[in-house]
Amino acid sequence: MFGHGLVQVFQGRHTVLPISRTEADITKREEVRSAFLKLRPDVVIHAAAIPSPDVCEANPALAYLVNVHGTHHVAEAASEIGAGLAYISSDAVFDGRKQHPYTEADLAIPHTVYGRTKLRGEQIVATLPKHWIFRVSVLFGPGKANFIEKGLRAIAAGEDYTVASDQTASATYTLDAAEKILDVVESGCHGLYHLSNQGACTRYELARHAAEVAGLDANKVIGVPSDLMGRRAKRLKYGVMEMRALKEAGFSLPRPWQSALADYLSHYLANL
Repeated sequence: MFGHGLVQVFQGRHTVLPISRTEADITKREEVRSAFLKLRPDVVIHAAAIPSPDVCEANPALAYLVNVHGTHHVAEAASEIGAGLAYISSDAVFDGRKQHPYTEADLAIPHTVYGRTKLRGEQIVATLPKHWIFRVSVLFGPGKANFIEKGLRAIAAGEDYTVASDQTASATYTLDAAEKILDVVESGCHGLYHLSNQGACTRYELARHAAEVAGLDANKVIGVPSDLMGRRAKRLKYGVMEMRALKEAGFSLPRPWQSALADYLSHYLANL
């Protein structure tokens, strides 16, 4: 999903060369190296990963193979051709115990396999002289079924949509995030950035607001404590991120999540 958004946004100003898994499996060092040597990009946007915390928790070896060793292969190949590397990370690198927004300076202490693999990926990417790390949270956007779309489909079919009522985070519209990544990469301001739409919300608030905007029955959104949802990996109770690095570097912040969600839904509903 994020890859789809990145291609859509970046191709407006640059030549974009999307690399699918069939062309270069990141777990295979030589496939990645061969692809980079052939294409010789100036900048690599590394969005490939196993993004499911539950899959990672159930299969740590696979999670480390893809999210850690795969990232090492991408970083190694990017370094060989002198390309800058932008890495898509996650709020899952934190422990979720704070009650006010995490900044880029806060200590990352992940409590899940997924979070640990993403943090290790950050550490690998940070060794490159030309690197950007973007931590995002609760993605929604075109290109793949997401949290919002799954809920709307369930409600439209007359079903309840059960979501966590106690997970507060930052929602991120992929197209808005891609626009900001493009601005930062073009500026050459390397470093670590938190990136989302402005404002905090629970999964319950996000799903309910989406249903209301779409003209569906918001009462079909059922909020329950995350610990009762039977998921293998623990979720952050609090993962709101302050975009301090963007502000300090002089970048404008993305719009509030409510505005971004309305924009996304207007396009989504128009294409049904």
